[in-house]
Amino acid sequence: MAAHQEKKLAQERKHKHIQNDAKASQGQWGRAWEVDWFSLASILFLLMFAPLIVYYFIMSCDQYQCSLTDPLLDLLSGNKHLSDIWNKTPRLTYKAAGIYSLWVTFQVVLYVFIPDFCHKFLPGYVGGVQEGAVTPAGVVNKYEINGLQAWIITHVLWFANAYCFHFFSPTIIFDNWIPLLWCANILGYAVSTFAMIKGYFFPTNAKDCKFTGNFFYDYMMGIEFNPRIGKWFDFKLFFNGRPGIVAWTLINLSFAAKQQELYGEVSNSMILVNVLQGIYVLDFFWNEACYLKTIDICHDHFGWYLGWGDCVWLPYLYTLQGLYLVYHPVQLCTAHAIGILMLGLLGYYIFRMTNHQKDLFRRTNGNCRIWGKKPEYIECSYVSVDGTKYYSKLMTSGFWGWARHFNYTGDLMGSLAYCLACGFEHILPYFYIVYMTVLLTHRCIRDEHRCFSKYGKDWKHYTAAVPYRLVPGIF
Repeated sequence: MAAHQEKKLAQERKHKHIQNDAKASQGQWGRAWEVDWFSLASILFLLMFAPLIVYYFIMSCDQYQCSLTDPLLDLLSGNKHLSDIWNKTPRLTYKAAGIYSLWVTFQVVLYVFIPDFCHKFLPGYVGGVQEGAVTPAGVVNKYEINGLQAWIITHVLWFANAYCFHFFSPTIIFDNWIPLLWCANILGYAVSTFAMIKGYFFPTNAKDCKFTGNFFYDYMMGIEFNPRIGKWFDFKLFFNGRPGIVAWTLINLSFAAKQQELYGEVSNSMILVNVLQGIYVLDFFWNEACYLKTIDICHDHFGWYLGWGDCVWLPYLYTLQGLYLVYHPVQLCTAHAIGILMLGLLGYYIFRMTNHQKDLFRRTNGNCRIWGKKPEYIECSYVSVDGTKYYSKLMTSGFWGWARHFNYTGDLMGSLAYCLACGFEHILPYFYIVYMTVLLTHRCIRDEHRCFSKYGKDWKHYTAAVPYRLVPGIF
């Protein structure tokens, strides 16, 4: 009898411990519940200045041949006023609005209404209906993975038009670049505002919503974890991949077509940018199912940060190298071109193989071989909001034994290669490597803060086993 009572008390203590862990997890897993002054100041800065940064970069190419300093010098010297620069900026046009509306509508159709068929005949490709990670509320969402199919269909039609039908010029994107910027901003703000209203009044899953009480933070970082319309239209997956990333390679192709039109040839630097960034885009869509386990899907809520960022920041600032090369074509010597190509390919290899090792480890629950050996790992546990206890394994061998985010290191090497292809006359093309360094370093810190909140002492054991974040022996 006494033994039975002691066992019952032990079970009650265990249940109470799980409930407390669940409350801690609910407070820390995902974005914040409360906003400190530094976070609020950062949010306000981005809301005010991120759109101006995009405009400044695009305007500097349009009016100042991609010089970032000349506009400031003109303004400081009094040679020009802000109104002079603004008055020379192309306005929103009906043509651009039509192009953009047709583009987004076409991508919605490809995403929602055409189930994936690529996985049926492409060996190794994982498409069709796939499950995402467990959300903080314990929900497992299903996704229709058909990004590669959308990319292929879109690009087949693009090349068919360029070489056969000639319905529009391949330079159409460059020729309407700034008017399209206004369209992208309208969509970015519209979808972010809609997502916030939806989070308040008709969320997809109320348990996966977070409210801080601060309007600006909630608008920026989002309220809903996975906002959806209907069964399959997922805001996160659509806006990050379509129309943003599908457009990336089309934008670069349009820039290359413009270079051909202006100078009679396409420079080897433009070809390098198209090839290296094209590999990155294709990799994203080939591994779109793996993307469901990344920080964007697993932790970020959907707000202005993702909505506006995917519509405006990504297509306009990730393509600066191609835009720059339209104004300043660079013909690299053979050795320089080969060196950049090798750097880009090495970066891609590290990025892909590091992610492949993690994916293989997860799919097999550690029953695999990494570099010819059984992988080493640390087992961790965490509790979801509903009190369910889960277990995870964090790998400490292979590339993941070198650094905790070695995939980001490969990503940065590839980013540097894009920039180096543009030569050294202007700093504008190098914004991308600076931005990616800041972004990925900040992402490392954010991710590790969440992991520490999620795994507790188990995370300390992991960081002791793998002490470096990005560069072994340095950082």
